[in-house]
Amino acid sequence: MKIHKISLSSLFLIIFFTTFSISCSAQNVSTDKIEKKDKNKKKYKLPEIDLSHWSVTTPEINPKNGKVLNVEPPEILNYAKDDLLKKNMYNDSISGALVFYAYPTEGTTANTKFSRSELREQMVPGDNDKNWTFKQGGIMKGELAMGNVTKDSKGKYHKVIIMQIHGRLTNKQRDLIGQKDNNAPPVLKISWQDGKIRVKTKELKNLNATYEEMLETDAWTDDEGYTFKEDVGFGRFTLEVKVSDGKLTVSLNNNEFKVYDNIHMKKWGVFENYFKAGNYFQSTDKGSSAKVNYYKLSVSH
Repeated sequence: MKIHKISLSSLFLIIFFTTFSISCSAQNVSTDKIEKKDKNKKKYKLPEIDLSHWSVTTPEINPKNGKVLNVEPPEILNYAKDDLLKKNMYNDSISGALVFYAYPTEGTTANTKFSRSELREQMVPGDNDKNWTFKQGGIMKGELAMGNVTKDSKGKYHKVIIMQIHGRLTNKQRDLIGQKDNNAPPVLKISWQDGKIRVKTKELKNLNATYEEMLETDAWTDDEGYTFKEDVGFGRFTLEVKVSDGKLTVSLNNNEFKVYDNIHMKKWGVFENYFKAGNYFQSTDKGSSAKVNYYKLSVSH
């Protein structure tokens, strides 16, 4: 029998590589366990919405003043921790949506009988007096979906206004016509109605009206409205509202467009405006409600 002699250095190398191999194997097993554990974890998504230039109104009553709950920046940024606010505005971390929940309550704003969970644009955070005109222009774009909505006694889904452009009187205009507040009509209302997107704008009743007469709410009336062809149902869709001097364009999924380029839009130039987005629920039926999911929302001027 032939005996092979092993040098001390060779023995050291054998021990080193054996130890290294065992260590790597253990590390690989450990890494595999971590990867499998990570795969089992739920992925949480957040909406792509910067709330620093939005206030929100919900159906809740603020116990501090007895009025409808309104939260402005910077407090709105903590909506997920606000016990009263998060009843009607909260994250769906699975789909990545900011959910706006509304139902009939006594918590309504002036000049309406309907409740809302709706954002109001603030160009200057916390200030409603700084707004924009059509001449200055603006773009609002959102990706959203109807979460769920109840039906009326005839079996039709309740209507929900999901986007608006609201007019506003300056303090000077308010005082000029002797009005008690700065309210002006909404020039644009976009609704989800039975799975379709419907648009309504304002028209001036008398095209020869004076400047002071045009500032009055009753000088304006709704147009006949327009319904986009695509049935969005309860799926995601994208809406874009683009405003320029005397012109208003609404697009659905960058595929269908409704353009308002007429005398009424030009006349509307007397007003300042602000964007709104969310869930302005158009029902007072007992037990009715709706949820609107916003995944993305942006505004530029």
